[in-house]
Amino acid sequence: MRILLLCHSFNSLSQRLHVDLRRAGHDVSVELDIHDDLTREAVALFCPDLVIAPFLKRPIPADIWRKTLCLIVHPGIRGDKGPSALDWAILFGEAVWGVTLIEAREDMDAGPVWAWREFPTRRTRKSSLYRHEVTEAAVGCVLEAIGRIGGQMGAQLPQNWGKGSTRPACRKADRTIDPMLHTAEEALRIIDASDGDPGALMTIAGQPFLVFDAAVAAGLSERPGMLIGSSGRAVAMAFREGALWIGHLRQPGASKLKLPALHLLEIEAGHLPVIDGPHPCRYHEENGVGFLEFQFYNGAMSSEDCAALRETIVEAKARALPVMVLEGDADCWSNGIHLGIIENAESAAYESWRNINAMNDLVREIIDCNDCLVIAAVLGNAGAGGVFLSLAADEIWMREGVVLNPHYKDMGNLYGSEYWTYLLPARVGDERARRVTQARLPMGIDEALELGLATCRLPGEMEIAREEIHRKAAALAGSPDIAARIAAKRLRRARDEAIKPLAAYRVEELQRMRNNFYGFDPSYHIARHNFIHKTPKSRTPVTLAVHRDKRASADRGMNRR
Repeated sequence: MRILLLCHSFNSLSQRLHVDLRRAGHDVSVELDIHDDLTREAVALFCPDLVIAPFLKRPIPADIWRKTLCLIVHPGIRGDKGPSALDWAILFGEAVWGVTLIEAREDMDAGPVWAWREFPTRRTRKSSLYRHEVTEAAVGCVLEAIGRIGGQMGAQLPQNWGKGSTRPACRKADRTIDPMLHTAEEALRIIDASDGDPGALMTIAGQPFLVFDAAVAAGLSERPGMLIGSSGRAVAMAFREGALWIGHLRQPGASKLKLPALHLLEIEAGHLPVIDGPHPCRYHEENGVGFLEFQFYNGAMSSEDCAALRETIVEAKARALPVMVLEGDADCWSNGIHLGIIENAESAAYESWRNINAMNDLVREIIDCNDCLVIAAVLGNAGAGGVFLSLAADEIWMREGVVLNPHYKDMGNLYGSEYWTYLLPARVGDERARRVTQARLPMGIDEALELGLATCRLPGEMEIAREEIHRKAAALAGSPDIAARIAAKRLRRARDEAIKPLAAYRVEELQRMRNNFYGFDPSYHIARHNFIHKTPKSRTPVTLAVHRDKRASADRGMNRR
């Protein structure tokens, strides 16, 4: 079946559907919802059997859905209507929520229902619920609908059958927090519901900010509205009852950046006491295994983040356990260097250079773990340098449903470092390495296993996956051949170093990166600026819109003949 994904942006859900539908044998192309005429052109070029809209902000033109079946993913329970479905579900503390696959009609969310899924909600931020429960439910709905189409069955239900209701878009007032009126728990719910975009509005130290990335600060209290202390780059703030750790802020305004809280409160928070708070890196031991858990907001790793993780690895190595597990955040394993902090720096080129060198130091530390086996437990999506960070480990255990984007080129033809020119060919071979870096497409676990970017499949259910990690790691640490495996690893690394030192790979990569950062071609800086500021695209890249790739179109024409 030819399936066109029509989306506002190629977000995590769109990427997951792209991976799973292609894996199921469908001919899939993507068109970004830039202009109705471009959408019409895409449909005319691709002639899809089905249009799926995983993430839209505007209605599909009527002349399209009248001729071609168009199914819209709505992140709401049956009967729910409105653009802020997930936001309201979190604000109201809904115990059960869902996803509904709705056929396009004149009124948004009002067409026949083709499939639906329901799930128990977690107390978490909107982006996490979206990346996990909503995504899994949406994939299930889409695959069920395709099965119904294949079986020549139509929609299941009219839209007005269900427990949902029609709700308007969340207003500014719904997202505004007053520490004098709200408890920490109430404020956290508003922040979680506003996560990602647009943020929760609150006045801090006399300035208005949009707030993101918060957590309960247990045991802390002060007068409502007061800043209590800092930990890392987060600040603790008091409410009517309790307190919150606030990780990220953004000043109101279209051109303002979302940054760690202390970056925007540097003067106001300079006098705050440093107190024990959230740690991005946590280490513990169990059954002869060292578990190092790390969590960086949206997977972005600044120079300081890289240094903090590296220092924790150094401390873990000193424990001399036979197995070390690096377990990244369930939402994002890592997306490489921190483009937001780079964009905000006085010199973006200098901060880019500092950040990539800190990332390289981190990767080198993992490669040089010669006295243990290192497992990268990839539970969340990974992109760019984050993928190559995982390759520094000896084995990569990847959860079902994770999506990888192992390429840099969409960021202004960025060359990339992280010793990828050593790690990638050594793991997958030269030919597959070229395929990985040139494809510019997301991949799922099946392709990652085939190529060698993953060595073990973990279950999709998060808690079961974590149990499997602990079981397998303990079995590995207790295996009779563990010492022999570590010795073989040490010998292999020494042989590789003799052939070509790691320092040589780093020098060659950084020569190319220096040109990206400081050279005459500004492509990287333009692409980074557009990405951070969410500048709308003027066209869909042909890597996604295969219907706009003349060579691919010609191949399809030959196949049809």
